[in-house]
Amino acid sequence: MSAPISNVRPEPDRVLVDIVDYVLNFQVDSTLALDTARNCLIDTLGCGLEALTYPACTKLMGPIVPGTIVPNGAKVPGTSFQLDPVQAAFNIGAMIRWLDFNDTWLAAEWGHPSDNLGGILATADWLSRNAVATGKKPLSMKDVLIAMIKAHEIQGCIALENSFNKVGLDHVLLVKLASTAVVGQMIGLTRDELINAVSLAFVDGHSLRTYRHAPNTGSRKSWAAGDATSRAVRLALIAKTGEMGYPSVLTAKTWGFYDVLFKGNAFKFQRPYGSYVMENVLFKISFPAEFHSQTAVEAAMTLHAKLAETGKRVEDIKKITIRTHEAAIRIIDKKGPLDNPADRDHCIQYMIAVPLIHGRLTASDYEDGIAKDQRIDTLRAKMECVEDPQFTKDYHDPEKRSIANALTVEFNDGSKFDEVVVEYPIGHKRRREDGIPLLVEKFRTNLARRFPAKQQEAILAVSLDQATLEAMPVNEYVDLYVI
Repeated sequence: MSAPISNVRPEPDRVLVDIVDYVLNFQVDSTLALDTARNCLIDTLGCGLEALTYPACTKLMGPIVPGTIVPNGAKVPGTSFQLDPVQAAFNIGAMIRWLDFNDTWLAAEWGHPSDNLGGILATADWLSRNAVATGKKPLSMKDVLIAMIKAHEIQGCIALENSFNKVGLDHVLLVKLASTAVVGQMIGLTRDELINAVSLAFVDGHSLRTYRHAPNTGSRKSWAAGDATSRAVRLALIAKTGEMGYPSVLTAKTWGFYDVLFKGNAFKFQRPYGSYVMENVLFKISFPAEFHSQTAVEAAMTLHAKLAETGKRVEDIKKITIRTHEAAIRIIDKKGPLDNPADRDHCIQYMIAVPLIHGRLTASDYEDGIAKDQRIDTLRAKMECVEDPQFTKDYHDPEKRSIANALTVEFNDGSKFDEVVVEYPIGHKRRREDGIPLLVEKFRTNLARRFPAKQQEAILAVSLDQATLEAMPVNEYVDLYVI
């Protein structure tokens, strides 16, 4: 006969408490983290501006009821929309992630911590406009940068040792969690209310990874983070009403997250929360490609130049060996037909073939017009991925965090090129000196897609100066991006 289950409400799970105490009490004093957060902000917004050139993205944006304008609502950069903070978070989150070009964090679980900016910026702008309307002080952009650092840290530290993809759950679960925590703090939740909000994020329904994998790969992966960060804003607002939480949401026997969704395993932690993740985040600077392929694309660009030097043609290639790490094989090693852009930008063979042929890889290269070039699929069929255990080890090493790929090209005449190895992508912390100037140029390019010259310069004048940006009211900064 089974023992009765106690109905005594337990103390909150330690994981919930640690997140909440970090958000409420940790003082960000890292100059490197704040500076990196500013670069992350402009890069993330720039990615969103580029996405606005794609109708597949813009068709999902705007208010739920067409024509709705919310007084003192959050504005969506690059548009004329002014929305409630939940829908604004969805809009901003969807445009940020649409082209798979914002920052990345790779560990046991991978993801894109800047996805949290959707909820952070929407909430901060909404709060600031309402504060100004009632004669109060708005939030500053430093508040946004600090919220970004903390959201990055929550998502990234949990991801270091805990693989959600291995149990079929999508990494946007961590976006929802991190956004709920920092947004809850921004709207003034008490400690108990914030614990309730974070528990609601865990008890909530979670996305399957179905839309990221064959044979179902599709465009939901481009708006899933927008959905997650907007849901976080909603949950924080629900908790603000005094709605109860669920203190043992993780550890409850049978019905808790660990037993239901994590095979009975508790989360593991490598380090306490601080500012490590923002300081070490990976920027996608050169190529809009799934991050495990960034170094492979860079190697392919080198090989394209070598083909031109030697007079060899892609038609002369017999075989391409891709020496890589385990995560790349698990996520982006794909054979067979690729049905849409979402499928193609998660195929390492496609992302190597295009630069070998054209000497470039842009967002438009995933569209049908380029994909119909038969040379791409012909090259893909000649590629083989092979795991290098050392690459996999260095990928997980917290002191290295490399994302290595190496390409060897063999030709029909028996000759071959020397292997091209790239361990660290241009957006890696170890290549910041080379990467940040290119990140700024990427931002300039993206501003030019949407705004006239005078507006571009106004945005740049603030965005490239740390002290000026940190001091600026959130609503005034967002107004710079309004069309």
